[in-house]
Amino acid sequence: MEWLQQLINGISLGSIYALIALGYTMVYGIIKLINFAHGDVFMVGAFVGFYAVTSWKMGFFPALIIAMILCAILGVVIERLAYKRLRNSTRIAALITAIGVSLLIEYVTIYIRGAQPEAYPKDLVANKQFNLFGADISSQSLLILGVSITLMILLQFIVHKTKVGKAMRAVSHDAEAAKLMGINVDNTISATFAIGSALAGAAGVIFGLYYTKIDPLMGVIPGMKAFVAAVLGGIGSIPGAMTGGMILGVIETIVSAVGFSLWRDAAAFIILIIILIFRPAGIFGKNTREKV
Repeated sequence: MEWLQQLINGISLGSIYALIALGYTMVYGIIKLINFAHGDVFMVGAFVGFYAVTSWKMGFFPALIIAMILCAILGVVIERLAYKRLRNSTRIAALITAIGVSLLIEYVTIYIRGAQPEAYPKDLVANKQFNLFGADISSQSLLILGVSITLMILLQFIVHKTKVGKAMRAVSHDAEAAKLMGINVDNTISATFAIGSALAGAAGVIFGLYYTKIDPLMGVIPGMKAFVAAVLGGIGSIPGAMTGGMILGVIETIVSAVGFSLWRDAAAFIILIIILIFRPAGIFGKNTREKV
């Protein structure tokens, strides 16, 4: 049952992409900005988790929580300092600023700690093999999947059952009308960045557990793949980001399993091209043209 083993591995990988993609899609849904610095927030989360484990002697779950908190703060700082004043500017100005913030985070990290890669301890969590219908499934993959699904359920609860979530949906629908109804739009946008960045931080720690090796430029490719996942699911749609991430992870795993591992990164961008040609709104997106 090798197909089952590959499916579980693909869904575990896809859940990491989904957590990062949620940040892209939430920010775009609120202020129509593609935050290309989001992949580097993911990288910061991976390093915070690494130092929490190696220097502060924390376990996996405390390191995960610390990374989420610090990345949430970083997300708010980025929004307040870099993006807040650009809300009424042209799209190209905001896009260039996002790229600039991305490069700034990368090279400040390199300046502070150097460019050398690090490796998460292999014994951070117990990794046992389980036999399920003839397939060998690792407990690590199940842990990653369980944590990711828990965070996604928590996000759905926040969006649909809390005042912050209701405010986020109102601002996403019509920011001016939400302001007239007494909603603090600035705080709502900051909360969106905080939640999305916290999820990216969690994804960074999970990525470190899954792949072991991390480095200051590690956010570039996963960040771009998560953007592809968000577009695949329908940018601006939370269920779409989750679904897109899972699909992308399964496709990458299948591509590697059939012997084309060198093409696994290319597969994501081939999917992006196909989606933009045949269904630019994505799986859950609405077929409406956006006003520029």
